[in-house]
Amino acid sequence: MKRFKTTVAAALTAVVLLGSLGFMAACGPEDAAEPAAQAYVSPYDWSGLERSGDRLAFRENGEVRSQLGVDVSDHQGAIDWSAVASDGVDFAFVRVGNRGYTEGALYADTRYAENIDNATSAGLDVGAYFFSQAVSVEEAREEAEFVLRLLAGRYLALPVAYDHEPVADGAGRANNVDRETLTACARAFCERLEQGGYETMIYGNSGDMARYDRADLGGRPVWFAEYDAAQPHAQFDFAIWQYTNGGSVAGIGTAVDLNLLLPPAK
Repeated sequence: MKRFKTTVAAALTAVVLLGSLGFMAACGPEDAAEPAAQAYVSPYDWSGLERSGDRLAFRENGEVRSQLGVDVSDHQGAIDWSAVASDGVDFAFVRVGNRGYTEGALYADTRYAENIDNATSAGLDVGAYFFSQAVSVEEAREEAEFVLRLLAGRYLALPVAYDHEPVADGAGRANNVDRETLTACARAFCERLEQGGYETMIYGNSGDMARYDRADLGGRPVWFAEYDAAQPHAQFDFAIWQYTNGGSVAGIGTAVDLNLLLPPAK
């Protein structure tokens, strides 16, 4: 699997001068209006999306250019990965663990090892994710070290994703982490995983991503979540679209998230 890359939309419109008659004569450089950011334009032509039941594909010039994937945790129970692979699934993201959202303890997913190993053996490209509730850079680094210990050098064809979300419980310890701290946490987690030899990415929906200073995330690719939409509405580039949490896949006894891995943005 090729390394993920995203493009950064950074074009600005030209400076607009004040134009009222009362100010035109006196208008100088200091009176120029602030430049406005250009509206985001996706690099993908979403008319190429093709649906069949809960399966989604993306075509360019009549050719399928996407791959289908699942993401799983121990909530899915035991998985028959050979059956998953035979059902047209190309890749999988496996939860390695999480931090508790009230007490802050670290937990390993009880099936992470078997899921990574068996999915890999079945021929799928495999990545991983960690559900963070870090409230400081120190905790984010602790989470990264925890993930590295659990992975124990396993080969991953896909990145390790940093997943930091507010929770519905009002007692959630990380619900109100400020933007600067949250961005620093994501960066610290990813940097440590990269030092350990893994690629990284950031997971989230539009609300989650708005909590970050995306310009300070080092250009790391995004795994974007938006369910049951005719097409994604993200106002930023992303590499993977998690498009439903109600997918049905052979070998998995519960509903499962389905994901579309897109071709590199042009």
